[in-house]
Amino acid sequence: MANVKAYSSKQFSFLIAMQDDMGTLEPGGGNPYLAVDVDSVGTPSLNLNQVIEPRSGSRVLQATDFFQDNKNKVIEISVSGTATTEVLDMLLGNITQGDTVPYGIASSGDVSSFTSGTEDQTANQILSIMYKTPATGHGMAFKDCFCTALSLTGDAGTEGGRIKFSATFKTGTLPTLNQSDIAIDTAISQNNYFMRDWVSAQRVLAGITGVLVNNFTLNIENDVIFSGLTSTGFEHMARVSEVVANADFNVKYDDLTDVLIENFHDQVSGASEGALMMGTDGTPSDGEFEFKFANSIITNAALSEGDVMAVDVSVKAVGAGIGSSDLLFEISC
Repeated sequence: MANVKAYSSKQFSFLIAMQDDMGTLEPGGGNPYLAVDVDSVGTPSLNLNQVIEPRSGSRVLQATDFFQDNKNKVIEISVSGTATTEVLDMLLGNITQGDTVPYGIASSGDVSSFTSGTEDQTANQILSIMYKTPATGHGMAFKDCFCTALSLTGDAGTEGGRIKFSATFKTGTLPTLNQSDIAIDTAISQNNYFMRDWVSAQRVLAGITGVLVNNFTLNIENDVIFSGLTSTGFEHMARVSEVVANADFNVKYDDLTDVLIENFHDQVSGASEGALMMGTDGTPSDGEFEFKFANSIITNAALSEGDVMAVDVSVKAVGAGIGSSDLLFEISC
């Protein structure tokens, strides 16, 4: 008789926990596994190295021609959902290598590296990720994970301007694809953030105060380079690529923002076009979703037709000097 068991996609969960020791999956009962409020759960990019070309002697691929390597690879994991406090604290702490609010990276862009012997992390913590499935013994577990890209979005016309997120993780360590079931320590919370909480005096775009924001996307990238291949994956991980913080906005075209296209065209080389700030007050602080670029340049500005004319504007955070302790960007939650 055929197996008639079936599962709903909503029965799958995405769990994440801070990991203390490089090379050791965070155990159940250690740091808490958080259930993330995700829109969907998809298969990670396992990035296997396969050779499936016929060798000489036949036009047909033979079983002996097949080759697969599952060691020399970097696994990518993507997830998107609602940006609740617990989720943002973990993701922002990892991608900025910090453990206090507001999260940020200095203009100097300090690098960091980890090896397979790194233990007892209290800051710059790595992550363990678990795909919890309804089929016992078939969960997917990934250790030594780093958040390398984080996108935070909001649209006044969608879910009341609720803040959503999309994150990309990477690991160079072999996964466990037959993980036994693990308990959820922290359930999905309802601690949401909304665009409507930002006040006019703190909606600043390229130095212009009081802009009316229709939607926005904030992107942070802090990639990881893997090296030193071993039988269990890579043994050295370093954040040495460019740290990128940029944001895209659609704002109302009015007597405040009508100058943005001109400012985009007439920017002066080597100079900031002004600050970016979205918040309830002048300082990103704990318990509020706020972000700030102390200095920024405009990378795009164009009219956007709609019921009310708007302007699409993109800005990128720039540092205050290599020796400066000023933050390139700040984000609070």
